[in-house]
Amino acid sequence: MDWIDLLEDATGRFADVLATGDLAAPVPACPAWTLADLGEHTRWVHAWATHAITDGSPDGDTAAVGADRETLVAGYRAAAAGLLDVLRRTAPDDHAWTFGPERKAEFWRRRQVHEVTMHLYDALASQARTDAWSLTPELGWDGVDEVATIFYPRQVRLGRTGPLPAPVRVTATDLARSVVLEPDAPGDAVELAGPAVDLLLGLWGRRPAEGPAAAVLAQSAVTP
Repeated sequence: MDWIDLLEDATGRFADVLATGDLAAPVPACPAWTLADLGEHTRWVHAWATHAITDGSPDGDTAAVGADRETLVAGYRAAAAGLLDVLRRTAPDDHAWTFGPERKAEFWRRRQVHEVTMHLYDALASQARTDAWSLTPELGWDGVDEVATIFYPRQVRLGRTGPLPAPVRVTATDLARSVVLEPDAPGDAVELAGPAVDLLLGLWGRRPAEGPAAAVLAQSAVTP
């Protein structure tokens, strides 16, 4: 994956939605949030990730930039540009604070692509324009892998959710790839199968899970 190019493209598209969309429109997947709230959240996350790379700690914080369109869009573009600049200047193997198993800057290349890509879907959903959102199966599957190897284990480790009561085999039918959530759980694995991008949206709660795994997944918040 060329993470830098992917991030530049996704942040540019997200900024365009902020610049043209109805900022007061509700975001379906984020109760009580408007598009303006989503824009501020994503701006903050970019700035926070930048601090994690440059300062090596999770303690970065920035004040909200304001909800009027001009200030919000400018603030978002500045945060995205700052993140891209730092990632370009930082070697992938350089030390950075992360919440993954390795403390390397490359973590944030991948993580911020998936962060803004999912929130681009949310931004477009607030405008009833999800048909304008697309993702390659390979990038979709990488997002599924991130859920399986980083987010779900972290949710359980932090006590945010209990372990799944049964193994869930997640299979991308368009890539012939699979991964098992909670492989040591008792019983046979239940199947969650579909195109990689649909699986990603399902695991992040943007679409309802279907099939035998739906009831099992409903018992655990596999993503924040």
